[in-house]
Amino acid sequence: AVDGAPVALPEENATFLLHKPAGYVTTMSDPQGRPTVAALMADELLAHPGLFPVGRLDTDTTGLLLFTDDGQLGHGLLHPRRHVEKTYLALVEGVPDAGDVRRLREGVLLDDGPTLPAGVRVLADACWAAQLIGEGAGASGYRQRHGGKRGRDALAARGSYVEVRLREGRNRQVRRMLEAVGHPVIALHREAFGPLVLGDLP
Repeated sequence: AVDGAPVALPEENATFLLHKPAGYVTTMSDPQGRPTVAALMADELLAHPGLFPVGRLDTDTTGLLLFTDDGQLGHGLLHPRRHVEKTYLALVEGVPDAGDVRRLREGVLLDDGPTLPAGVRVLADACWAAQLIGEGAGASGYRQRHGGKRGRDALAARGSYVEVRLREGRNRQVRRMLEAVGHPVIALHREAFGPLVLGDLP
């Protein structure tokens, strides 16, 4: 009780799906003063103060980010033994050939050890992927380095879209895997986390 009034825990946990834009740090507070995903969830945090992000997305990575106040759910989704699949769409420099795709599927050696086999495919019809990655993907860093939308579009014309499905979650793993096979990431977007798909959530 507080001041004689009983404190009641919520009867149900809350979980939210956020379409994270580029330019936000996946943390609840940032000592450097950068924009955080907590600012995007201000209203929800008022109603559910225990919310926290499940895992991380890089500042320049867009897409599906879960928030929950259910610690057991968050732990279960991230535990290495669960191998919950996450699906990413990447705009990369160049076009990965069959050998590159095979290496990614079988696992590549990174500085923190070999990766697990991954689902990988180069998207032949990538109009839908281009729409998903869209204006926001990688904008905060990429546009500053490469001259805005025009610069990104020029590079995209020489690149390709790749779908990567992972069952592990190391730091910047998709970016490091694609760079290891010679195709650095221009923009990255997470489309699905387990059975949850971002779809047309704005």
